[in-house]
Amino acid sequence: MSKPIVAIIGKPNVGKSTFFNYLAGKRISIVEDTPGVTRDRVYADTNWRGRNFTLIDTGGIEPDSEDIILSQMREQANLAISVADVIIFLTDVRQGVTAADQEIAVMLKKSGKPIVLVCNKADNFEKDRNEIYEFYNLGIGDPYPISASNAIGIGDVLDAIYEHFPEKGENEEEEDIIKVAVIGKPNVGKSSLINKILGENRTIVSDIAGTTRDAIDTYFENEQGKYMLIDTAGIRRKAKVNERIEKYSVMRSLLAIERADVCLMLIDAKEGVTDQDAKIAGEAHEAGKGVILVVNKWDEIEKTTGTLEKYSKEVYQQLSYLSYAPIVFISAKTGQRVDKLFTMINEVAKQNAMRISTSVLNQVINEAIALVQPPTDKGKRLKIFYGTQVATKPPTFVIFVNRKDLFHFSYERYLINQIRKEFGLEGTPIRMIAREKADKEE
Repeated sequence: MSKPIVAIIGKPNVGKSTFFNYLAGKRISIVEDTPGVTRDRVYADTNWRGRNFTLIDTGGIEPDSEDIILSQMREQANLAISVADVIIFLTDVRQGVTAADQEIAVMLKKSGKPIVLVCNKADNFEKDRNEIYEFYNLGIGDPYPISASNAIGIGDVLDAIYEHFPEKGENEEEEDIIKVAVIGKPNVGKSSLINKILGENRTIVSDIAGTTRDAIDTYFENEQGKYMLIDTAGIRRKAKVNERIEKYSVMRSLLAIERADVCLMLIDAKEGVTDQDAKIAGEAHEAGKGVILVVNKWDEIEKTTGTLEKYSKEVYQQLSYLSYAPIVFISAKTGQRVDKLFTMINEVAKQNAMRISTSVLNQVINEAIALVQPPTDKGKRLKIFYGTQVATKPPTFVIFVNRKDLFHFSYERYLINQIRKEFGLEGTPIRMIAREKADKEE
């Protein structure tokens, strides 16, 4: 099974993000410092007492609000609850029990999931811990007083979460399992592709209960490796408004993207790239995942000489930020080229996790500088001292320069292209972070 999932739920402004960032640690600071990451990251992998788990942050819930944004946040929180193994119900000890807390408590109890009740902002620990007794009225169990901003009492909360984790599955910690999310808009053939894979190439398959409302993880093994297939098809909601269906489709895809190593971005060959495709593919790109563009239903397209090349060009024009992603044309219905996917998945996962030594990286950077001089502005030239790789998944590089404002996007893109030219890195985004370093000559 996958790592346990822990969702942080509560009304707005109770300190969920502070608590989340403390538990997530350094991983979040790297993400926040990465250019191009425009959306809030709501997932992080962390561990406690040797057990790895995935933490989900959610927007605050206003149970009765008709406000569109708050309603969307409530939907997002409901989705997080549905996939969580354990729920942290975060409240504010200073506010006491509010009507919103009571309604959220009722909603959480209906989920049937283990709940750990946490009272945040107990900054004066001895004084504030006496204020927690009214939280017993929520009927959830013992409240845990904490101060997320001062990191007080958090160990006790983590111990309580740990006690509710499901038993460790034999596949949970296997590092050689590649997690593959099949993403895309509804009716593009996601479930058909997974069924074709499991039906034709099966050697070991075991269905793992996720949730009846959403993604199902399937452990799968063939002669090319071990995989966890994440199907984002989920349910088909009977909604009157098409936008509502689209919102749930995107949210399901976000859940899968964050947990995946490689995303298979399915595109309907008959429809081409739609706005919703671009949104979902953009999330995979910004999350730093390996991406393969999979054009499905290719058997239904009339072909002449050059059809494939022309179609590829059109896809890359509309998804220009995914120019690094390989593209494959398949038919989930007939099985055409489906067998090629696993070779591509293995290669993209390898590239996404690639680590380049500092000495080799700087050799490439120096050669790039010699070919194209760094830009100048008002007589001041950008100096690049050296670079080093600080993370994988995706490959992330810190470049030390004299002035960050001179490190223009165009030159950053040039260096990234030179790195790709040397090392390949097909199917994975590359992150580049500029840091200023004093010039000793000055």
